[in-house]
Amino acid sequence: MCSPISFELGHGELMGIVGINGVGKSTLLKTLARFQPTLSGNVLLKGKPLEKYSGGEMAQLVSVVLTEPIAAKHIAVQELIALGRHPYTNWLGKLSRTDKDEIEKAISLLNLEDMRTTPCAELSDGQLQRVLIARAMAQGTDIMLLDEPTTHLDLYHKVAILKILKTLAHSLQKTIVYTTHDIELAIQLCDKLLIMNGDKNPFDQPCNLIMHQEFERLFPSDNVTFNPKTGSFKIRNI
Repeated sequence: MCSPISFELGHGELMGIVGINGVGKSTLLKTLARFQPTLSGNVLLKGKPLEKYSGGEMAQLVSVVLTEPIAAKHIAVQELIALGRHPYTNWLGKLSRTDKDEIEKAISLLNLEDMRTTPCAELSDGQLQRVLIARAMAQGTDIMLLDEPTTHLDLYHKVAILKILKTLAHSLQKTIVYTTHDIELAIQLCDKLLIMNGDKNPFDQPCNLIMHQEFERLFPSDNVTFNPKTGSFKIRNI
């Protein structure tokens, strides 16, 4: 029997999905993106069941950034970002004035002006992540889903990426959902959190989850404990 998962998000919210390894964070995200069918229950988008949307409609409503490496790293940054306009172009892939404006806006929002002609193969992990987010931004969707966007990044670049996502959610009124293992950063930066613990899977504002001691129950206490005052985990002394 599946553990219950229930949450609702509106415009302008950044949500993190956290939890133990193997609990199904990426599976949930891919279900929300309709990359795989729901195991049970219902997913509503703008009040309409997810399966009722066509592929073209989904591409104009939801953009996705996954952890899989891009297939064509030889292409330039601007070319990769331009792929985000694919749902709107004709079969020739010809970019309209609107398409070009959206691409330029994404490049500006992610501060990528100085590397627009740089081959993606020459980018650092942090730079490439910004480019992939820019591609999702160029897609012009109300909803963005990201699977582990801070994987392989150092602390500085993890924070930089998450602050970008929060700014995009709040300033552009987008709904942004991402999975992460960086729970302490998610507590500090997210508007809402879903804790996938294989049981009740609580969903709420981080402060309320702390108040209800949900993080204390996330991991066995023999190795780590959670400090509600600092919002951080501490290694238990040997």
